[in-house]
Amino acid sequence: MSSSSWPPQLKDWVAKCLGQMTESNRKEAQDELRQVIADAFAAHTLWTTDWDGVQLKSLLPKPPPTLGKRKSNESPPSNKKSKKSTVKQVTSGTASLDLNDQVALNRRAERFQREHEIERQKSLNGGQTSLKANSRNAHLFNHSRTGIYTPSRSASPYGNADEPEADPNVIDWDRYTIVGTSKEIFKDYLRLTSEPKPETIRPYAILQETLKQLKNRWREKCSYAWICNQLKSLRQDLTVQRIKNEFTVQVYEIHARMALESNDMVEYNQCQATLKALYELGIPGKVEEFTAYRILMLLHGRNRSELNLYVGQLTRKQKADPAVRHALDVQRSLTMGNYHALFLLYLNAPNMGAYIMDHFIDRERIRAMMVITRAYRSISLSFLEKELAFDDLDATRVFLESHKSSYFTNPQAPDKEKNLDCKSAIPYLAQSYEEKYRRVGIKGAI
Repeated sequence: MSSSSWPPQLKDWVAKCLGQMTESNRKEAQDELRQVIADAFAAHTLWTTDWDGVQLKSLLPKPPPTLGKRKSNESPPSNKKSKKSTVKQVTSGTASLDLNDQVALNRRAERFQREHEIERQKSLNGGQTSLKANSRNAHLFNHSRTGIYTPSRSASPYGNADEPEADPNVIDWDRYTIVGTSKEIFKDYLRLTSEPKPETIRPYAILQETLKQLKNRWREKCSYAWICNQLKSLRQDLTVQRIKNEFTVQVYEIHARMALESNDMVEYNQCQATLKALYELGIPGKVEEFTAYRILMLLHGRNRSELNLYVGQLTRKQKADPAVRHALDVQRSLTMGNYHALFLLYLNAPNMGAYIMDHFIDRERIRAMMVITRAYRSISLSFLEKELAFDDLDATRVFLESHKSSYFTNPQAPDKEKNLDCKSAIPYLAQSYEEKYRRVGIKGAI
């Protein structure tokens, strides 16, 4: 469980808890802190828990110690003088103990008062630049519309010696967070080789306008190479500002669809991997649509073990979605070798599933051809066109020629009358399958 995926409210709460720890309760409090975060992660409630209202039991004030009862075997004072002496000792001891407890409580109250005063000064004077930026843009880092983001207390600009010592194992997140100031709508993508500068990064409002204009350019048939470059730059600006919300999901979903349409599987796989992480954070999006795409991609890569594990984790609601149900039907038809059902599913794929199936449909056509040629002596080219979902007769003939299996009983006849000589084609189909489709290469796979 990487702390980089924690919501800002959780990070601030952790920093607050670490600041309240003392040498006497540090071990107990750290153990309880880890357990609370682990439980929330397992329950998928990191982003939905109101962390400001969570209180560690180990950090609650301990009740003052009480004087123990006098042991029964102690002999009572023998005379009035000794009684007076004993009462005087007990009274003075109690007063001393109460005084010490009161001093400790006063010291603790002063420390927390100092912390609250520092927080108030931060909010009035601005504090560090990153703290001001995060306070102004709280809605960028929490997808919940009702969530409240408070500035981090992991570092104090005052450097007071009485401040709680920072835990070296906790990253000062605000140190690396910036909010851009650039007003440029379009910006070329450049790989970062140093710390990003605010004047080169676009803020949230500008990024929203950028996406809007990129969608318009795409409708106007703008070059995919330029669109892809701009979307990568947009994603980079989101990343360096740690913006993870519904808009971030929308950006990656749109880029993934454009990449599928343009046969750019490298960018698609990168977007799909990021979307999987964003969905796991509980940020809403087109989860079922991209679940179906992931199933089809696993079928393309013939990764059976991961596919079975992934499908086994789907909920009943997800399996009832039309896109997911279609992908599962594709899996079933491939497992059973039902090529007739497979190609009907290919022709009726929802959303952009056919773009992914394009990457393995020729492989399945060869497998279907290997079955057909063993069942028939000859078969018409027109039957193969319809059964294997080719666009036309010309595409069917070209496919056979590219796989060295274009042996016809009547080669001089027009395409609509040609019949494939199945016996002659069998060995070349098997050879083509071994050479082209035995191994699967997934571009951009992670």
